[in-house]
Amino acid sequence: MGSWLRDRFPSRVDVAGMLAEGRFVDADARPVRDDDPYQPHTFVWFHRELREEVPVPGRLQVLHRDERIVVVDKPPFLSSIPRGRHVAESVVVRLRNELGLPELGPVHRLDRITSGVLMLATAKQWRAPYQLAFQNRTVHKVYRALAPYRPELTLPVTVRNHLRKERGTFQAEVVPGAEPNAETLVELDERLGDRAVYRLTPRTGKTHQLRVHLFGLGIPIVDDPLYPEVHDVPVDDFSRPLQLLASELSFTDPVDGSERHFASRRVFPLAAD
Repeated sequence: MGSWLRDRFPSRVDVAGMLAEGRFVDADARPVRDDDPYQPHTFVWFHRELREEVPVPGRLQVLHRDERIVVVDKPPFLSSIPRGRHVAESVVVRLRNELGLPELGPVHRLDRITSGVLMLATAKQWRAPYQLAFQNRTVHKVYRALAPYRPELTLPVTVRNHLRKERGTFQAEVVPGAEPNAETLVELDERLGDRAVYRLTPRTGKTHQLRVHLFGLGIPIVDDPLYPEVHDVPVDDFSRPLQLLASELSFTDPVDGSERHFASRRVFPLAAD
């Protein structure tokens, strides 16, 4: 088995060291030894080496926990799921370790640079009903954003248009004349001098929808690295959090029928803590 593993892996992988440490295991979790006879049509399991990650600042506050769900108040810059350069520094990995829930997984998505309310299922058996609630749009979501104040802008206003984001591009674009596929209700929540907090109620969930809709109204979200212009922000630069907050989640629980409501405790201007 040792010879087979050396043949399968690039030379830079320390197969001998991993074998000696028992880091290759079979389907029964028994460590694979270097001199074990080769067994065709079997699986060998191991954890890949993780690159060193820059610690993401910010406390991951648990707003609610029960047998089926965990709801957290996510700080900016923390990825929801292990992805790309963010594995250990993700909500899922942090919480699985902190709460001792190996099957914990999110039931909806929240961008890495967006803060606020994120809900996760404690085990695989609970994931489907809550994911279905989001897919069927029976979950009421409210966002808030800090952006420039425009006294001439008539609010509330509902923005409807067709958004398209091509693979490999940074920005989404509005397609003029196309059937609307994105809709957001925009309301003034609070004025803060030359800025304001806007309450955003999306009725669809297109990529970058809220950011594009506010930019289209002439009130781009403060510290948005993509709109109106794309800025090359290093992945370890936590100095300017996007001022967009997933503020509230409300829904009828698909398992027991109870009414659920969760709200972020973060305040504007949002900080990376």
